[in-house]
Order: sequence, then structure tokens, then C-alpha cells
Amino acid sequence: MHPVLFEIGSFKLHSYGLLIAIGFLMALQWIRYRSAKEGLNPKQMTDFAFYLMLVGLVGSRIAFILVENPAYYLKRPWEAFYLWQGGLVFYGGVVAALIFSIYFFKKKKLDFWKVADILAPGLALGHAFGRLGCFMAGCCHGKTCDPHAWYGVTFPEGSTQLAPTGMPLYPTQLMESVFEFLLFGFLAWKISKKAFDGQIVLLYLIFYSLFRVGIEVLRGDLERGFIIQDYLSYSQGIGLILIVAATLFLWMRRKQSKTK
Repeated sequence: MHPVLFEIGSFKLHSYGLLIAIGFLMALQWIRYRSAKEGLNPKQMTDFAFYLMLVGLVGSRIAFILVENPAYYLKRPWEAFYLWQGGLVFYGGVVAALIFSIYFFKKKKLDFWKVADILAPGLALGHAFGRLGCFMAGCCHGKTCDPHAWYGVTFPEGSTQLAPTGMPLYPTQLMESVFEFLLFGFLAWKISKKAFDGQIVLLYLIFYSLFRVGIEVLRGDLERGFIIQDYLSYSQGIGLILIVAATLFLWMRRKQSKTK
């Protein structure tokens, strides 16, 4: 893993920031492509996705600060802007993006569910690259695992301050990245065969939340915060709520589509 890919003088190219940027650009390409297929304005959707990314980053960072150590950032507020070092909470970004989306859709008179279906695969694709960035930086790491296990990853001594070094860990970042790439592939295939608007984004929320609840068991970064210490993390709690809510909405949307 390489938190810093290279540096020229005082300039450092952080792998975390680079991979997030790549993920965003790939997601934008998907959104432009699918918007045109759905008869929507690709430029309008691209502009919306750009603002959505900014809002999502702010929401993710605020959630990280609140969960990890708000007192530390009150003393050193400038470090809240050090996004290239890692430190984002995905669900914080989802909540912020959802609030912004509702406002944007009402203002532009767009169909929420139709647009959300287009965005969901792009979100999975961007997140897949983001988790590769997490691996390169060392954040969102796993617990220690069997030293003889073939899947264990060991960060070299002195390579990162975000993860334990010199010991094998569960590769939770890589596991989630692979899952997100597979989820993108499934959703991109399913969208042209969907039975009703909203099906794709709701399937995304259900599948991702199920995976997140499970992968949290293997996570070793305790600073991410717990509702019940060592048993139920904030991400697991939010994931369980989303599973129930998304399943309920999926049932309601399916029922409405059959009625129509």
C-alpha cells in the first residue's frame, strides 16, 4: 500500500484522493450514459452529480468527525479539510446526499425514483474505487486474522498511521471494493429490466446494507464508533434501519406498479 504515490517538492499525490477522483469520474461517465438512455438531459444530470459529490463528501466528513473525535477537531479545525488522509463515513454522505437530492428534484421537477435508479449503480462504482483508496491509505482496515491465512494483508512498518503494521489483517477494504464492483455490474444489468422506478436504488440499499452489516464484524478500526460497544457499530445500526426501510419501500413500489 502507498498512501503517497509520489511527491515533487512540497507537493504530494495521495493515493486516497486520486482513487476517489477516479471513482467520481467513472461514476459520472455512467450517469451521462444512462441519462441519455432514459431520455434525461445528460448535462443536467452531470451537474447534479457534481454537486451531489460535494455534498456527500461534506456529509461523510462531518459524520466521521462526530463519530471519531469531535474534541480533537475543535482544537485543530483545519485538519477537518485533510480529506486526502482518509476519514469519511459513507452513511453520513448518503444522508446529506438524500436531503440535497429531495431539494434538487423538487426544484427541477424531476422524478425522484427514476433519477435515483440512474445514480445507484454510479454510486456503487465510485465507492468501489474509494475503497481501493482506503486500502492504499490504510483506513477502514480489518481485525487481525490467522497469520497463516492466505487472505491476510500486512501493512509494512511505518507505512501508515491509520492501521496496525507488521501483522496480518482481514482485507476488509478489498473485500468491499470487490463487492461494490460486482454490485455495480448487477445493477447496470438489472436497470434495463427493472419492473418499476425505484427498484434499482432500493435493491442497492438492501444489498449494500446487508453486506455492510456483515463486513463490520471483521473491521478493526474501533474509532468508527459503536451504538453498543464491540457489538453494534453505528454503520450496522444504520444498515439495519435501511434494510427494513428499503424492503418496505420496495414492497410498496411493487404494489403501486401492479395497481397502475
